[in-house]
Amino acid sequence: MDFLKKLGIKNQNPGTSTGMSWNKVQSETKIAVASPVDGKIVGSVFSTPPEAYENVIKNAQAAFSSWRMILASKRGEIVRQIGLMTRKFKEPLGTLISYEMGKSLQEGLGEVQEMIDICDYAVGQSRMFSGFTMQSERPLHRMYEQYQPLGIVGIATAFNFPVAVWAWNAMIAAVCGDVTIWKPSSTVPL
Repeated sequence: MDFLKKLGIKNQNPGTSTGMSWNKVQSETKIAVASPVDGKIVGSVFSTPPEAYENVIKNAQAAFSSWRMILASKRGEIVRQIGLMTRKFKEPLGTLISYEMGKSLQEGLGEVQEMIDICDYAVGQSRMFSGFTMQSERPLHRMYEQYQPLGIVGIATAFNFPVAVWAWNAMIAAVCGDVTIWKPSSTVPL
């Protein structure tokens, strides 16, 4: 299956990433992914052992400390680049969604298009973080609102929208200066 090669998906895949690298701690347990289309095994993913979760949280906290300090416009530029790469891989991603989840190819491609669209939307939002400015009751005194990143955002997604729901949350969180931890459905982990 050519689309798996284009996406770098192998027979056995790590199940946990900290964003910069795949977690070296792997469980003995693998989740085998069978396509509902023909019942064939698409690939497998190592489940995440409990000790790996601590590393994920620690890395997310460290990433948040630096990510929140990047200008929103720069975060928006990174999300724009994610959208460009998603456009480049739209066909293999849509095919994977179709084959792994059982959606029609057009629905798989449509879900990837939703990810592209939310990237475009989030880029626009990254330029609109302006707060209100108002006079206070004190003379020569003004008050203003300033948005602050919150921290780590948890995302759990269902099998029927394996990419779009993640993107809706992750891309907005990214431009807001937050980092995400994603738990996909075990039926569509690829």
